[in-house]
Amino acid sequence: MVRNMVMFSGSSHPALTETICTQLGIPPSDIHLAKFSVGETRVEVGESVRGKDVFIVQSGGGNVNDHLMELLITISACKTASAKRVTAVLPLFPYSRQSDLPYNKVGAPLARQPTSLADGASRYTFESRPGTPAPGGQESAGLTRNGSQHLHKRLNGLSVGSNGNAGSRPYQPKRKDTLDSIQSDVSAPSTTGSYFEDNPAPAASTTSIPTSAAAHPSSTANQPPIDFKPQRGYKQWVAQAGTLVADLLTCAGADHIITMDLHDPQYQGFFDIPVDNLYGRHLLKKYIQHQIMPKYGGPDGCVIVSPDAGGAKRATNIADALGMDFALIHKERRPTAVHDRQNATMLLVGSVANRTAILIDDLADTSNTITRAAKLLKKEGAHTVLALVTHGVFSGDAVERINASCLDKVIATNSVPQDEHVLGCPKLEVLEVGTVFAEAIRRVHHGESISVLFQYD
Repeated sequence: MVRNMVMFSGSSHPALTETICTQLGIPPSDIHLAKFSVGETRVEVGESVRGKDVFIVQSGGGNVNDHLMELLITISACKTASAKRVTAVLPLFPYSRQSDLPYNKVGAPLARQPTSLADGASRYTFESRPGTPAPGGQESAGLTRNGSQHLHKRLNGLSVGSNGNAGSRPYQPKRKDTLDSIQSDVSAPSTTGSYFEDNPAPAASTTSIPTSAAAHPSSTANQPPIDFKPQRGYKQWVAQAGTLVADLLTCAGADHIITMDLHDPQYQGFFDIPVDNLYGRHLLKKYIQHQIMPKYGGPDGCVIVSPDAGGAKRATNIADALGMDFALIHKERRPTAVHDRQNATMLLVGSVANRTAILIDDLADTSNTITRAAKLLKKEGAHTVLALVTHGVFSGDAVERINASCLDKVIATNSVPQDEHVLGCPKLEVLEVGTVFAEAIRRVHHGESISVLFQYD
């Protein structure tokens, strides 16, 4: 029996909370979760949490935005009620995938460009050319040595408070080196670019403000429009929601985070509070060792496969621990289809012929990656293809895609609810992950080290 502990369950995965409480020998604490008619989240804590160690279990699957807001309000309610410590238990961390760059993001354009440069039309929508030249553009006159000297001479001839109009200038003694230039200004109306170009624009018939093309004739002459094409990996103007979620949890009052298999391990650096990232590969390794290897010819008859380069380290850890071969699927995106995620060419590095291929991944959302990988593995001669994932989100038509794919079986943990998925997918098998979280919670509550949970070998 664990004393002085309060275990609250969010609405995302109450079954997992029941399993954790059963392992710890405590009942789930009373909490009322509802919504007002306008859609706002309502949270009422049903028992005292003063001076107690509070754990709130809330996964990131399903209606992730509602679940996240519900978690934040619950954390704030517990801190307001004088809880000693509040730990958020997030089997699937919400927004943990948004540290990646979406393939359809190319960054904001420099400016809206005209279709042609007829009659000296400007390539920019603003009035003056920016100080830094655009890629492939000609350096502006203001940046050259002669241009800076000319600007200096022009400004020396102006008096304080002058607006650039010769008629409004008070009489000032003129320097000898600027006498000619000032006289030329009096004889002709000034233009916007006259103080910034080595070759001022010809005198205009009216005193209206000219366009940027007239002010900068040399910048647009005989030059094609600038077509700004950012390189791959260009992350400007791509929202990093992970940092925001980390800040929200911290500001709400969370003192500790417990999660499993973060999509990007560097996500822990977004927090200034302790974050324990549990590993799901222990469950996957035990399943391979006791359920797959005896049935499919041991280590020699199986091969561990990573469906992409990002999961190679995760898959090689399991392969090395079990003494199995390793293969990698490489996605090659041609320049013509760099933004087309569906049409990327997949190449297999390694041999899977006449063997059982075991795909290892941390998360299956739309299941597009694992189903396309299974098709390639079957094409390369694998007689059986199994997929083991930690977080089986299976959103959209993922279940139908799995049923119609070359996958023989998909094994996922219950870090998110799997009841509906199991009913619709006979290929799906679920592993219980509540025992791992129960042991982690027990050790955190008693102040024990949880490093044993990371040393399965």
